[in-house]
Amino acid sequence: MNVSKALLSFAVILLLALSSALAQGPGAGTMRNYDPKTETRITGTIDDVQQTTGRHGWMGVHLMLKTTSEVIEIHVGPAHYIEQQNFSFAKGDTIEVLGSRVKLGDQDAVIAREITKNGKTLTLRNAQGVPQWSGAAR
Repeated sequence: MNVSKALLSFAVILLLALSSALAQGPGAGTMRNYDPKTETRITGTIDDVQQTTGRHGWMGVHLMLKTTSEVIEIHVGPAHYIEQQNFSFAKGDTIEVLGSRVKLGDQDAVIAREITKNGKTLTLRNAQGVPQWSGAAR
């Protein structure tokens, strides 16, 4: 009887963990993909500024950055956080990005940790990739 209770408890815990992971939906782990070992620094010109609805309902900012060798998507962060930091991005801006180069689906992308524009730096994440706007970063 004790063995069956233990198995039932294990099954319930496993089911809860699985349902929690599935509830996050596709792309939910994007920021957890930050890898300090793949940090890179790239400079380029913003070709496009895109806003997409994030998993928490806020608007996320993505930049299409044109470098000398590629056009790559830069995952920046929530629009409200960027605005609170008195920062903005526009097509044609020249920026330097420090971030983690990752594969999201079949596309290369960079999850930005810092972005410098006109001598001013916007810090988005700490060295481990934890977002500044999350409670864990404080």
